[in-house]
Amino acid sequence: MTPRLAKRLLLFAVAAALLGVSAREGFGDAWVSQYTYAFAPSHMDVSPTAKPGSVQTAPTPAAPAVPAPKTTLPQTNVPVPESVLKPKPVALSKRVVEYHIDVRLDEQSKMLTGEQTLTWTNPGKSAVSEMYFHLYPNAFEAPDTSFMRESGGKLRSDKATSAGVGSMTIDSLQTESGDSLLPRLHYVQPDDGNASDKTLAKLRLPDTIAPGESVTLKLGFTVKLPQVFARMGYYGDFVMAGQWFPKLAAYETAGTRGRSADGWNAHQYHGNSEFYSNFGIYNVRINVPADYTVAATGFQTKPTNADGGRRTFQFYADDVHDFAWTASPDFIYSEEAYSTTGIPGVRIKLYLDPRHAELKERYMHAAKSALGKFAQWYGTYPYSTLSIVVPPEGAGGAGGMEYPTLVTSFEADSPDPSIDSLERTVVHEVGHQYWYGMVATNEFEEAWLDEGFTSYAEDKVMESAYGLEPNLTLEASYMTNPAPLKQLSWSYHSSDSYAENVYMRAKLVLVGIEKQVGAPTMRKILRTYFQKYKFKHPSTADFQRIVEQVTKTEWDDYFSHFVYGSDMADYAVESITVRPVAEKGNKQYESTVLVKRRGGANGPVPVVLQFADGTTMPKVWEGKENQMVYKVLHPAPLLYATVDPDYGNVLDNRHINNYLKAEVPEKTRTRWGIGLTKLIESLFASLAW
Repeated sequence: MTPRLAKRLLLFAVAAALLGVSAREGFGDAWVSQYTYAFAPSHMDVSPTAKPGSVQTAPTPAAPAVPAPKTTLPQTNVPVPESVLKPKPVALSKRVVEYHIDVRLDEQSKMLTGEQTLTWTNPGKSAVSEMYFHLYPNAFEAPDTSFMRESGGKLRSDKATSAGVGSMTIDSLQTESGDSLLPRLHYVQPDDGNASDKTLAKLRLPDTIAPGESVTLKLGFTVKLPQVFARMGYYGDFVMAGQWFPKLAAYETAGTRGRSADGWNAHQYHGNSEFYSNFGIYNVRINVPADYTVAATGFQTKPTNADGGRRTFQFYADDVHDFAWTASPDFIYSEEAYSTTGIPGVRIKLYLDPRHAELKERYMHAAKSALGKFAQWYGTYPYSTLSIVVPPEGAGGAGGMEYPTLVTSFEADSPDPSIDSLERTVVHEVGHQYWYGMVATNEFEEAWLDEGFTSYAEDKVMESAYGLEPNLTLEASYMTNPAPLKQLSWSYHSSDSYAENVYMRAKLVLVGIEKQVGAPTMRKILRTYFQKYKFKHPSTADFQRIVEQVTKTEWDDYFSHFVYGSDMADYAVESITVRPVAEKGNKQYESTVLVKRRGGANGPVPVVLQFADGTTMPKVWEGKENQMVYKVLHPAPLLYATVDPDYGNVLDNRHINNYLKAEVPEKTRTRWGIGLTKLIESLFASLAW
């Protein structure tokens, strides 16, 4: 045996052993994906000796040891920098678009200057002659944009200030050969015809793009950042760049979300709407002052280089439909490796405001709890990173938001935030990595499929990890203005109505399904839905089909009332009459109870009759009819009747009519019933969203 052959055999044995260990530990995907996966023990800081309050630069992952495969997109003339990892050999999504962006932050003027090359591949069966671009920063250009008109300059508790003016200018738009297409770009307003709105632009192409063919465009753009408001902007030295680049609208092929023909799904930016895009590849270089740290979608692929007091961060991501970044000289950076069932290996990265430097463990625990449970319940988290950003106090407009592999918590306005402020927010935003990030529903048109599902999953994690059970009875009482869930986001008449329905009512609709089928079956429904439709942009009808497939039951009535309709499931004790009767010489009492259904059916519903002699008589009403009459002959008179005494019907928002005493005279009962109902409804309305 020669030394060279011995070395080869030894290397082969070591490689085989490593492969065996990785497969046994569930890290097999790391060899396939070309991502740099984290293998460090859990709870180990990358920089354990870092002092609290110090600013650390995010480390650069090592390049993979095996050669990266070629891109699955058609070849373009856009060179891919050698430092950028190539796409995974098996794409998780239809990579419709590929972005290469260079952007520079001017920290003094609060401006972004960018150059962007994008390649779009026609995924349909029809030729395409036009393209649509979202220019989201123009929502903050003037008070008469559609976003500002509809929102009134407010979003959640955030308000636009006099410094909250922002805009985007397309400085150049060219073909690969250098021909200018800028004269072919025009603002359009397909939703409301508001000529003052410049958040959507249509480009008439010089040549049509046949199915399967690609077009490459080069854009130059400038963004004036507003003082942070509605998910983007600056606050002091802190910058949140969300929806910051000229972004192609989503192109839907026939069959997607029930669509009959290929076409663009292009909408303006509205006060209540969020976002919707195709999946693709992002390679982004971000130039900032040398003392800044940058967090971004994807993972860092190249060491930052300093040049004239500045440095450039480079990030890469594939199988995502958006790219966001944030920068600050004050971030306290920390990261930990985390692996568990459904998570082959991920580095959880914290970008903390100094005020929350001592809260690192709380943020980490919340992130791990969320990722671990979602992966266990629904499916694998396929990305190698998850970044959590804590905005500084005053930058609340950037907080509580989700982007692919990057989320923001609430601003650091308290040194000791409550569990509902810190942990619940992190859990909720991490949940979006599944329903917004991977399932990627159309938030313009079906926001409940993201927000409602995330709110439902959030409650499950908070109960599992922290023992906090939601008060669903109280939440249902907040429903003062129920509206259909399947509708355009800007069709809700106010931001309160939008939040009330797509977050809270949508969650209650899902809990209502769970109450009927049981928790194990509900988990199977959601896992089946996620597994079938991840990276595919499903619709409400797709979800209903999954519910029916798993339960082998028709759900048309339920979805008609609670999803496509605006019903709640209000069951009421309408009236009680008690009269003495003689029955075979014995004095008896005939009690008649009328129970009504005022809304959608969400039965069966328990009804309890309580008599003066202590007898309790339980009944079960299927709840499908409009009303039910119970007539009972009993030696003692009826004292009261109650429907759903344990409040198991989570879609009942008027519990005041669940109970009625028998001895109250009709006129008094009616008068007090109406008065109390109006009083309590007014109180709940004042406390609602």
